[in-house]
Amino acid sequence: MSKPLWLKVRPPTGIKFQRLQKALNDNHLNTVCQSANCPNVGDCWTRGTATFMIMGSICTRNCRFCAVEKGREGEPIDPIEPERIAAAVNETELRHVVLTSVDRDDLKDGGAGHFADCIRALKRLDRDISIEALIPDFQGDTLCLQKIIEAGPDIIAHNIETTEEFQALVRDRRAGYGLSLEVLEQIKQLSQIIRTKSSLMLGLGETEVMILRTLTDLKNAGVDIITLGQYLRPTRHHLEVHEYLPPEKFEYYKKKAQDMGFRYVVSGPLVRSSYDPEEHFSKKLSN
Repeated sequence: MSKPLWLKVRPPTGIKFQRLQKALNDNHLNTVCQSANCPNVGDCWTRGTATFMIMGSICTRNCRFCAVEKGREGEPIDPIEPERIAAAVNETELRHVVLTSVDRDDLKDGGAGHFADCIRALKRLDRDISIEALIPDFQGDTLCLQKIIEAGPDIIAHNIETTEEFQALVRDRRAGYGLSLEVLEQIKQLSQIIRTKSSLMLGLGETEVMILRTLTDLKNAGVDIITLGQYLRPTRHHLEVHEYLPPEKFEYYKKKAQDMGFRYVVSGPLVRSSYDPEEHFSKKLSN
């Protein structure tokens, strides 16, 4: 199935892009923008948004949609990674920093402590940046979630990825629809200040009824921000695309989500979980 015209993107260029690329290389950092073959890398970096992938480049889970390298054990944790991320952010004009990670089921706390250290390193910069933590499920461990919350990010995101009916096909067996909802609900119960966020990939075969039910479940879990984007097959070894939804269909689901009462909705074929086409949406939400 060939990609429609609305999914064509220009190759990344520009001074801001080159400056950020140099800072990442100089500090030996990973970004999910590159590791997951995100189509928006040029757009986001130019706008001043980047998603750093911490705790190495090997994920201990085997989700069938993701291009990140898989393995039973991840790489050794780099104790100075928080300082290296802060240095890269300080060298560039980033305004919104997203921290995400590979799943680290091989670590006692799933890497929550290191994740929190990276958030705190960014906050010590005392710059006008917003911080989003896109976290794994930490197997629903409340103590792990508390570590992230205490570090004080502006947004905590956890992606449910797909509808309940497609979870077993799309995600690793250790993930789950109920677990993801539980994590999002726990975060909201533990902190009324931090905004919560989740994301849905469309085009895997889900129906409108399934999508709307998932949005309702996310709203009932207290989620503030939702993003909806088109699933794109990273390689021929990953799940095939069942359908390419046109832009107007994403607008339709955006309106449906807004009517449900989500505080902020981003929906479009090229939207990804950490994509922010507006100006600093986390600051808007704080008003």
